[in-house]
Amino acid sequence: MAVLPAHVLFGAAYYHEYTPAYDPELRPDERLKTDLDLMAEANFTVIRVGESVWSTWEPENGRFDLDWLQPVLDGAHERGISVILGTPTYAVPPWLARQYPEITGERRTGERIGWGARQEVDFTHPAFRFHAERIIRKIVARYADHPAVIGWQVDNEPGLHLFHNHGVFQRFVDQLRDKYGDVETLNREWGLVYWSHRLSTWADLWTPDGNEQPQYDVAWREFQARQVTEFIGWQADIVREYASPEHFVTTCISYTRQGVQDDEMSDRLDIASGNPYYDMQDGLLLPDPTPDEHEQIWKTTGVWSMYQTADWMFSSRQEPFLVTETNANSIGFPWDNRPGYDGQWRQAAWAHVARGARMIEYWQWQTLRFGAETYWGGVLPHSGQPGRTYAEIARLGAEFTKAGPLVAGLEPDADITMVYSTPSKWLMQKYPPLSKADGSPDPAAYHRIFDPFYRGAFDAGRQVRIVHARQLYERTAPEEAARRHPVLVVPALYIAPDATLDWLAAYAHAGGHLVLGPRTGYADHEARARHEKAPGRLTEAAGVSCDEFSNLAGTVPVRGVPGGPLQVPAEATATHWAEGITVADAEVLASYEHPHFGHWPAVTTHRHGAGRVTCVGTVPGRDLARTLAAWMVPTPRDGWQGLPPSVTATTGTAPDGRRVHIVHNWSWEPTRVQSPVDLADVLNDDLVPFGAELDLGPWDVRVLVAEERGTTPDA
Repeated sequence: MAVLPAHVLFGAAYYHEYTPAYDPELRPDERLKTDLDLMAEANFTVIRVGESVWSTWEPENGRFDLDWLQPVLDGAHERGISVILGTPTYAVPPWLARQYPEITGERRTGERIGWGARQEVDFTHPAFRFHAERIIRKIVARYADHPAVIGWQVDNEPGLHLFHNHGVFQRFVDQLRDKYGDVETLNREWGLVYWSHRLSTWADLWTPDGNEQPQYDVAWREFQARQVTEFIGWQADIVREYASPEHFVTTCISYTRQGVQDDEMSDRLDIASGNPYYDMQDGLLLPDPTPDEHEQIWKTTGVWSMYQTADWMFSSRQEPFLVTETNANSIGFPWDNRPGYDGQWRQAAWAHVARGARMIEYWQWQTLRFGAETYWGGVLPHSGQPGRTYAEIARLGAEFTKAGPLVAGLEPDADITMVYSTPSKWLMQKYPPLSKADGSPDPAAYHRIFDPFYRGAFDAGRQVRIVHARQLYERTAPEEAARRHPVLVVPALYIAPDATLDWLAAYAHAGGHLVLGPRTGYADHEARARHEKAPGRLTEAAGVSCDEFSNLAGTVPVRGVPGGPLQVPAEATATHWAEGITVADAEVLASYEHPHFGHWPAVTTHRHGAGRVTCVGTVPGRDLARTLAAWMVPTPRDGWQGLPPSVTATTGTAPDGRRVHIVHNWSWEPTRVQSPVDLADVLNDDLVPFGAELDLGPWDVRVLVAEERGTTPDA
């Protein structure tokens, strides 16, 4: 069984093999000693090595050089630094591309990906698999017994491309044949009578390049993600043949990659790992100046979005996770250089630990002097000399050392649980229900609906747990879920099998508060619009129905019902979307202030069994979203009340049962807050009695522990 150290792992990706290109006049052994000594002084406990240099491991076909890493591992072990060793399969050597050109990936049928970047290869091709397996076995067999090694990273940020190679497509057809049995069943399930797409034989199935049929698109995306999951699982199984049972096996996930279904892929691993990159400087300012329409991609902007990414990483296995890469300095392109303000490294790292991170590992140790990522700043700058970034990170390393096991593997609290649907996101990327400001389709539509609910909870000071839809209905009985997740918010669950909707109704009946957002329950498991009115099989439980909807050209004011339970602020608005909700026996909480949309309620609620179903028929603007979250959970679990707008309080339970409170001030302005319980400052050895004032400096963070022991919250 894989075992992680009883402390937060802290370090960076380290590429000693790049040293000759950094400084040709410096002896590599001297640079190695300097680097490792600096790491030890900064309280590093882990480095990641080896995953980017297949051509160094195997300079020519069948000629291996495996010994170059030995001094790195030996030196790390001498200093008490552990090592995660990566398999180099995401960056193939030129000789492999030259000798086996047929392994080149295709973006579209016949359109080959050019060489010169990374992940250009069809990883399902037998020629690639042969060579990949050979190098994996060579590396792992060589170093599996080294005492510095504690874990393995297979590949790196998989799922960058969707491959259209002939063999990939043929396997897709085979999968459809296995699933549907015959073409007549496929014709019926996909509605291929439309536009004369009816198949007479499996050979009639067209390649996905020009496809416009939603059912096909969902199946294709699911197949592509399954190929990535199989590839990562295949590598993990090879590694486990050699590795110690105590070693963990993982891969680093870039969560916005188009070929990734993170929850299914993480099932094949021992722990989930992710690469959260974020804008620093004013990108971490509260109150948040980020426009609502700002697109969150591989690098996020805004404190709320950084927290959401951390909660997304926790969601992969509903367990603590590893941060395998994150900002060491300014992360971006030559025209986007914004290294953090003093204190922001501490803030971001402690925020991730508060939401369940068991490792903080920076990319990378030394800023590159060459290549596509020359301006992705490392712990050391181009000069290789320690500077401000090193000092900030060293301070953080000392804090993790002092905090010790207390903060390793925190179980983060959650006031609200949100249900995430990767298949619905895939569908909305090609067939979005929302448009951009210029009227063009918005491929980020899924998150345009999902994110405002998360951001509203964050702005209201409520903590969120993200759960994948299948994790709920496949693993948890509705009665148990009502206890574990008393408020369940389900926006944009467009693709929903009957069993999922029935589970949600049973959850509410058992006592849970089910909150349905726009586009939830509209389509079935094949992305076909349902015969029933929306929200499908939940209409009776919700006490409402809907068979009309509209995009909104601008914001529409929303008003609460006078004397009603939802006290809607004057600034509240609806954005993007309005569903024509017809009330059967639900209570109206808010309506649109508009001559046409005013016919319909914006928010309704209805008792169902021991619980409740609330319908939000629009994408709530910031004020409405915050108000809804505060109404769903009138009193946050953490007990912190009346916080200044620049302050967040994040709480969780340590493995030994102690309650940990991590309080941030995301601002230049010093402030103070009042302690809700008796607390001890973990880093400063101070006592903070109940009701005492806690001072927070600019861009500050305080790590506190309650004197009484709590109980571990349910996953």
